[in-house]
Amino acid sequence: MGTTSSDTGRDRAALADPVARTGLPEPASPAPAERPASPEAAPPAGPPAPEPGSATGSATGSAPVAAPAADDAGNSAPPRRAVRVIRNADTMEIPVHLLFREEADGGEGVRDGGRPADPFAPRPAPEAAFRTVAAPHRGSAGAHRPGPDAPRGPLLCPPALDESVPAEHAAPSLPGSLAVAVAAGGAAGAGGALWWGGLLPAVAWLPPAGAESGGAVAWVLAAGAGAVTAVSLGGLARGRTGWAWVQGRFGRYRGTVRRTGLVWLNPLAGRCRMDLRPRHWRSAPLPAVDADGVAVEVVLHVVWRVADTARAAHAVDDVARHLGECAEAALARVVSRRPVDAFRPGVPTLRHTEAVAEELTGLVAGAAAVAGLEVFAVQPVRIAYAPEVAEAMGRRRLAALDALHRDALLAEAVDAVEETVRRLTARGLVELDAREHKALVRDLTVAFCAGRTAGG
Repeated sequence: MGTTSSDTGRDRAALADPVARTGLPEPASPAPAERPASPEAAPPAGPPAPEPGSATGSATGSAPVAAPAADDAGNSAPPRRAVRVIRNADTMEIPVHLLFREEADGGEGVRDGGRPADPFAPRPAPEAAFRTVAAPHRGSAGAHRPGPDAPRGPLLCPPALDESVPAEHAAPSLPGSLAVAVAAGGAAGAGGALWWGGLLPAVAWLPPAGAESGGAVAWVLAAGAGAVTAVSLGGLARGRTGWAWVQGRFGRYRGTVRRTGLVWLNPLAGRCRMDLRPRHWRSAPLPAVDADGVAVEVVLHVVWRVADTARAAHAVDDVARHLGECAEAALARVVSRRPVDAFRPGVPTLRHTEAVAEELTGLVAGAAAVAGLEVFAVQPVRIAYAPEVAEAMGRRRLAALDALHRDALLAEAVDAVEETVRRLTARGLVELDAREHKALVRDLTVAFCAGRTAGG
């Protein structure tokens, strides 16, 4: 009787203790100072086998449950803690803090020894040849915001150029008025040197020369003053609004001058003029294939300008040609994601020009930034089927539009019939049974459909 009550008490304790039910090891804890010495509270010294007549042992075929020791009032040995075992296996207790231990410098998911926590976890992909960048362009309405139908994926563009093409920086320059003054002073100095050496012809209004034999020195002074005058006049240039001078020497970029008016530039460095104003580029009909595999032709209109003169002059041979190639590549990528016409509702198509323009602008701006170009907008101005499929797709489109029109007419007729019958019944003008109600609905539907078809 004592054994049965103690078994019942232990079963209730096991149900209350989830660790005991699952068989998981418990964390180590300091032993209490005192333990009860009663037979029911004291666990056995070892894991004995269940009794043959025990209800617990006969009902469940699981691991044996620790049974109480025989009632022995004279047993003075200190009680020991119950050992939880797993069937057919040897177990040992592991502290909880060791189960989730990770190295501080090993990174996420690294255990002791530098090994990954999960050997089957995917390894990080190596650095791709293309990098994700934001579209460096500005739209006419402010910041670039993709439309509701535009994909939210990252935009890919070629990697940045190496350091062989530096970024734009200002070249040394001086005001043109200062150069003119220096040139005038040099010319006056050269004339004075020639007069001082007596190399000028006798003129009535000139006083006599001060030196009798200074011909060689006078020639040297005159040559120096003439060189100063030539350098001052040779570097004069006119800067215009919206234009810049790009300087270089022996194929190397030397700087950019964006000043306007009369300006002096280094005459020993080559220079070329570059237009910085916004420009418009309209493409020829570009061939592409939509998401349904139908050949189409698209005409693009691009608004762009040169933002970095150094890259525009040295990164590519022709910025306009580079922009056209970027636009054609972006068009092929965008058109292949959508059909031109969707003959079912809820499908984004190329007719949503705002979303298509936003996506095209982002792609072209990212690719053209390598050449120092800033793209403001890329707008498809004409989207048409290729000549070989235009007639067939036109018939299909007309059939789809006719089906949509018929569905709209039928929906309007059904709504009108429903409203008419409801009002007649609500006002008590007619009392109809089921058969008469069906006949009235049929006649009204035919009348409304015939009237809408004749009027449309």
